[in-house]
Amino acid sequence: MVLLSDTRTNAGLDRISTYKKMYTFEVPGERVMVLMTSGNLSVTQTTMARLQDAIDDPDATEDTSILKAKSMLKVCQMVGAVLADVSAEITQKLERNSQATASASLIMAGQRRGGEMRLFMIYPEGNFIEATPDTPFLQIGEHKYGKPILDRVVTPKTTLSDAQKAVLLSMDSTLRSNLSVGMPLDLTVIKADACCVDEYRRIESGDEVFAEMSAAWSKALRDAFSDVVI
Repeated sequence: MVLLSDTRTNAGLDRISTYKKMYTFEVPGERVMVLMTSGNLSVTQTTMARLQDAIDDPDATEDTSILKAKSMLKVCQMVGAVLADVSAEITQKLERNSQATASASLIMAGQRRGGEMRLFMIYPEGNFIEATPDTPFLQIGEHKYGKPILDRVVTPKTTLSDAQKAVLLSMDSTLRSNLSVGMPLDLTVIKADACCVDEYRRIESGDEVFAEMSAAWSKALRDAFSDVVI
């Protein structure tokens, strides 16, 4: 699996910040999980903190720690429950001051030893959906500008190298069209049955490889546009 996130958050045009939106949890050879976040920063950071606290608890069990759960489905249920509780708590506090509700969504990807690789999208209410052969990728946050590329390219047979190219070009399209998405980017690759992160890369603003890829894609689009006859 290939996972990619940006790091830009904003609460208005004059309140733009950089925060990590990708979190990795792993016991190499036993299990690996990657969580990506979108939405209210307070909700996502509190959710991640509570999940980490449960992991660090010396009395942690398979019902409390995502690193001890018996299946990826159980992990998803646990994460969804924490997210729903945090969203409800923060929303209740905001409503006391007549402010907007707080919500966030997550993508959870990973594998435990002996199980299948699984990919879930978790909604603010804690419910979720799973990727399937008919829908082999999931997105959260501002994604409409980059989704057409993935729709046209990604299938269950897409290689890891092509998947990396697809998600980076998808993000490049989003970066060009939406100011709420910004560098740096976090890219993580997980290989089947390795149960560990195979590759992690932070792509900073000005990255030469990413810039060359972006320029090549722009040229290819202009050339294809010129070749179309109506």
